[in-house]
Formats: sequence, structure tokens, C-alpha cells
Amino acid sequence: MDYPLLVFAVSLVTLWFSAQAGALLHRRGQNVEEVEREDLSVILAATLTLLGLIIGFSFSMAVSRYDQRKNYEEEEANAIGTEYVRAGLLPAADASNVRELLAKYVSQRVLFYTTRSTPQLDQINASTARLQSELWAVIQARATAQPTAVVALAASGMNDVLNSQGYTQASWWNRIPIAAWSLMGAIAICSNLLLGYISRRCNGKTTRFFILPVLVSISFFLIADLDSPRGGVIRVSPQNLMSLSLELRAP
Repeated sequence: MDYPLLVFAVSLVTLWFSAQAGALLHRRGQNVEEVEREDLSVILAATLTLLGLIIGFSFSMAVSRYDQRKNYEEEEANAIGTEYVRAGLLPAADASNVRELLAKYVSQRVLFYTTRSTPQLDQINASTARLQSELWAVIQARATAQPTAVVALAASGMNDVLNSQGYTQASWWNRIPIAAWSLMGAIAICSNLLLGYISRRCNGKTTRFFILPVLVSISFFLIADLDSPRGGVIRVSPQNLMSLSLELRAP
């Protein structure tokens, strides 16, 4: 689901063929009587209602996950900025080292949000883990040598920095379950099959069968786009981290 445009194309083709298959079954079978058509219309309306509800719930899930990624980006920037200030509580040498590492760390976090390349992402994650180890090593060494309340405050801030990155990563892994996608797809296919089966022929025209597939495919595209942190058009912009990066590098 990391390719929303592909989701749209596959959904459109699949649903359109489903409607065509329903129409083909209707032409090869017996004519649908008016009473039977009314019953099937009620079933179609109920199926479309169910599909609309599931699409609505899935859209709500995608939006909540998108908002969560935005919130964690803001929290991560705040945690790093706070620790950059608290680093001043450490001895001069340690403070300078921590602040230099934090400036590099922010740059890696910005790249994490903006890159689309998987090999580059692996390098970014490796660099992030290395910088985290170096940052914690500095704080741990100072806390061991000088276990005071002031150093503990700096250690607490560094812990928030590391935790915020973990929360961000977890939010990027939190996606709409495949079972939900499968259920939406199955109901959409059944709806279009039934639509084609009970439809009346209009001089062989089939353009009307595009309406429902297009609408459902657009909905699937939007859900997939919001749910895809890296592959979609709608993405979280690390504006807080970029602003912080400029502040940390300012003379």
C-alpha cells in the first residue's frame, strides 16, 4: 500500500471488470424479473452502505495515523531542542560535544522524513543509531563520574530524545491492517458485480459502469495516500525539525 497510484489503478480496473462480469452473467442467464430486481436493489443498497461505512472508518484510521506522525515530529523537535539547552548544564567539553552531535542528529532526522529511497533510508537509520549511541555515551560517562541532580536533568532530556525517535518509528509502522483492505476490496467487488447483474442494458453502453468504480477507487487512493508515510503524495513535512536545524546551525 506504499504506492497509492497503483492502488487506484488496480482498484479501478478490478472494479470495472467486476461490473462487466455482473452484466455478462445477467446477459447469459435469464432476465431478472421486476420483483427480483427490487429485492436485489435492496441488497445492493445495503452492500453499498456497508462499503461506505468501512471506507469511512478506514479513512478515519488513516487520518488519525497521519495526525499521529505529525504530532510525534513536533514532539521530537521539542525534545531535541530542550536537550540542546540542557546540554549547557554539563561541563564545557561535554556540552560542546553533545550540541555538535545533536546538530548532526537533527539533520539525520530531517532526512528520515524527506527521503524516499530505501537504501538511503538504511544509511540514515544506521547513522541515527550511531549518533544515539554516541550521545548516550557522553551523558552516561558524565552521569557515572558526577551523579548530581543537574547531570540527571541532562540525562532525562537525552532519554526523551531517544524515546521520541522510537515513538516516531512506531507511528510510521502503524498502518491500516491488511484485513481491513481485504474486506473493503471484497465488498467493493461484490457491489460492482451486483450492480452489473441487475442493471438494464442501454443500447450496449457500459460507460455508466465507470461511476461506482471511479468513486470507490478515488476513496481507496486517498486512504492509501494518507496511510503511506513515505510513498504517498500527502506526507508529513518535518518543518519543526528543519526550523530547529537552522537554529542549531546559526552562529
